[in-house]
Amino acid sequence: MTARDAASEHSTRRFPTTSWTLITTAAGESSGAPEALARLCEAYWFPVYAFIRRRGNSREQAEDLCQEFFAWIFENATLNAARRERGKFRSFLLASVTHFLANERDRAHALKRGGACATLSLDFDASEARYHREPCHELTPATLFERQWALALLDLVMVRLREEHSRKGQAAQFDKLSPFLTGDQDRGSYSQLGGDLKMSDSAVRTAVHRLRRRYAELVREEIAAVVADPGEVEGEIRFLLTALGRV
Repeated sequence: MTARDAASEHSTRRFPTTSWTLITTAAGESSGAPEALARLCEAYWFPVYAFIRRRGNSREQAEDLCQEFFAWIFENATLNAARRERGKFRSFLLASVTHFLANERDRAHALKRGGACATLSLDFDASEARYHREPCHELTPATLFERQWALALLDLVMVRLREEHSRKGQAAQFDKLSPFLTGDQDRGSYSQLGGDLKMSDSAVRTAVHRLRRRYAELVREEIAAVVADPGEVEGEIRFLLTALGRV
């Protein structure tokens, strides 16, 4: 199941903002380190898988290497090198998987599937179909990683946004309103939506406006959590839009 599916089917599941506190915890030796690492992996494993796959590896090789990469991060305390002042977590993760693949042949006794990361919920069956849905197969591995990173971040935002509405008993309303987040109204008019929700046109427009505003706020929160400096947020938003082909 993809993160997009999780947004609609698992509203009670928590995906907290990917903060540097979480990253630091994952890098440490406390009892909470494995769980923190698992949460990071679950949020951002698919960009890593897509990057490895685009480097010419088969599905089976990519699955094994993806699992091994996160096991390698944990076993070798790789996250200790991740520091907020050193830059974006996105850049750190891309550099780490690139380094991992460059040295993969030299690693003796590599951890295989079922090792340290056996508890991770990585849906490889869905991942291959998702990989092949990419329309631009001329994308380089790094460009594909960036695109999938952007999509993973937006997936987290959608999950958080739906959870907020679920806690207020408005999950059904969110599911009706969420297609209007992008401004694409082809899926239904405000009038039809108002009828479904028993709301006036003006009330629907207000609800959509508020949803878009909160969505933008959560996007900023997620971005701020994985950059080194608050001043980088605007640049990272531009990166996100570029990676998704929206500029």
